[in-house]
Amino acid sequence: MTSTDIPDGFEPLSRKSPLTEPWEPLYAKKTDKAVIIGLRLAKPHTNGRGLIHGGLIAALADNAMGYSCAQMTNWTTSFVTISLTVDFVGSAEIGQWLAIESDVIRTGKTICFAQCLVKADDSVIARASGTFRVVPKKG
Repeated sequence: MTSTDIPDGFEPLSRKSPLTEPWEPLYAKKTDKAVIIGLRLAKPHTNGRGLIHGGLIAALADNAMGYSCAQMTNWTTSFVTISLTVDFVGSAEIGQWLAIESDVIRTGKTICFAQCLVKADDSVIARASGTFRVVPKKG
């Protein structure tokens, strides 16, 4: 895989936010149960040592889990983060493909629980878990 290849099934992420705009292009792959976020790592994603910044990993894990909770409810509700925990178990470098693969544990009327693995070229570099509050969409 070259540094510009995008894995099969990924399309440009349609849900934009001011926080993630500087990290574009971001990609998403939707499954029946999750929204996987991916990106090709580049210099704007790094810390002062040239490694991928933990804040990027945390923010994208939060997004992927929240989007996956929304996917499980057919996008009929919104979610806000109550808690987010990230464990960093490795590092990533410029040029690698970063994918955040979520798993929704349970969605209820008021709370959604999710977890995810963050992978750089298929090697796990972080795991995260999140609790999200259900916020009904305004008509």
